[in-house]
Amino acid sequence: MRLRNKFILLIGLVVIVSYGITFYRTSSFQQQLVFDQTVRQARMLHKQILLTRKWVADHHGVFLLKAPGVESSKFLLDAQVVDVKGRKFVKRNPAMVTRELSAYAQREGVSSFRVTSLKPLNPDNAPDDFERDSLLLFQNEGVPEVSKIQSGASGKILRYIAPLVVEDSCLDCHKEQGYVIGDIRGGLSITIPVDWAFESISSNNKLLFGIGVGTIVLVAITISMMFEFLVGRRLGMLSMVMERYPEVGEVEALPTGDDEVGQLAEKFKDLCHRLTVSQSQLDKAREQVFQNEKLVALGRLTAGIAHEINNPLGGMQNCVKSMREDPDDHEMAQRYLDLLDKGLRRIGRTVRQLLNFGRREPLKLRRLDVDELVRDCFALIEHSLKGVELRLDLNLQKKYLVDGEALKQVVVNIGLNAVHSMPGGGVLSVHTEATDSSILLSFSDTGCGIETENLDKIFDPFFTTKEVGEGTGLGLSISYSLVQRMKGIITVDSDLAHGTTFVIKLPQDTMLEE
Repeated sequence: MRLRNKFILLIGLVVIVSYGITFYRTSSFQQQLVFDQTVRQARMLHKQILLTRKWVADHHGVFLLKAPGVESSKFLLDAQVVDVKGRKFVKRNPAMVTRELSAYAQREGVSSFRVTSLKPLNPDNAPDDFERDSLLLFQNEGVPEVSKIQSGASGKILRYIAPLVVEDSCLDCHKEQGYVIGDIRGGLSITIPVDWAFESISSNNKLLFGIGVGTIVLVAITISMMFEFLVGRRLGMLSMVMERYPEVGEVEALPTGDDEVGQLAEKFKDLCHRLTVSQSQLDKAREQVFQNEKLVALGRLTAGIAHEINNPLGGMQNCVKSMREDPDDHEMAQRYLDLLDKGLRRIGRTVRQLLNFGRREPLKLRRLDVDELVRDCFALIEHSLKGVELRLDLNLQKKYLVDGEALKQVVVNIGLNAVHSMPGGGVLSVHTEATDSSILLSFSDTGCGIETENLDKIFDPFFTTKEVGEGTGLGLSISYSLVQRMKGIITVDSDLAHGTTFVIKLPQDTMLEE
């Protein structure tokens, strides 16, 4: 995942969590506020109804002119009176007044209220489930009031109920039921519609949700643009320069500024400069090491080839001595002259091979017969092959563009390494062939092999398993580096029971066939 997306995701999560908490707290606060305000309204209404009931009770009820819809109650003893003019009046006690006022309020859609009791005189005053549970709480636990939000037919409603305590004025109607002053004879239940408030809360929640989503989108776009302008594009410039280095010597088009990206660019520029200096020094040191290793190998070759020169020299000296003792023997002189010529040619060929091997030249591709180059290399180390059977299977019959000196050093290093692994003698097989895209040089010996734990180290500089003074540990390392410089690869496969095989693969796309 890209760094910009990580920033957007992280900040988006923070904003979502923050808005989520705010949204939840705001919604809860609004609902609690509506509940608290409605309960306060219910308490005020409850108090007003109680005052109305008290006024009616203190005046021993009110009398209304009897008319259609205004009938007398069968639950009152003096439910109806007649005045001197013969007009009939019906009595209304506090409960009836409460019920009729509730009907008026309910028609207006404001609220509704009624008196209820566990032992009602009028069956219409029987409690519902909420009222029954609340009345039991009043009676058994002394709870002062009960309020609850419920779902009604028209939406959300607040149910509120508080106990009705028997007072002196109440005994006119309820003395026969055995009530005394201070008893709880029932409760005044109030219902207030609050669906409008919850609709407002829902509307506010939708608005908050929309604002939250809009804010998240705006923050994401802003962060994306700022990151791309301040970080992404500048890091892209730095990345492009890093990819082109060191092919492009001079570091250019780096982002600037006093922020972290600008400082990073300056540090990278300083690093590139130090790397350039270090690489230059390393190249010089490596070239010197290569040459030193070549000289070491040359020294080993020279020490071993000495007898190759001394043998023909000894024979030539004997020929000269014999010719001086018998200068008149022309037949012997002719025969010895041929031997002298053959010996001188052999010495000259050996000296030329040594000179060519020790010559210091930069890496340079030339068209050469690789098979002939391999033969020359093993001719150089022929003196080291005592007890070792050399089997050459050379199948490169054309010339290829190679670095002769580098390839000679690689062949000699691997050949000597193979010979040293067979102190008791063995077989060294050399095979060359060409494929569609490369040429292969394979060197297989029947020596002691390489330990498995050392296979990954044999190309490391100065790594050697020989005794101190017997090897520098640079031969295979230099061979590995030279093969790489020729854009090739070198691999090794070894078995302690069967020996070691080195394979050099050089690509033909850098080698032009004649």
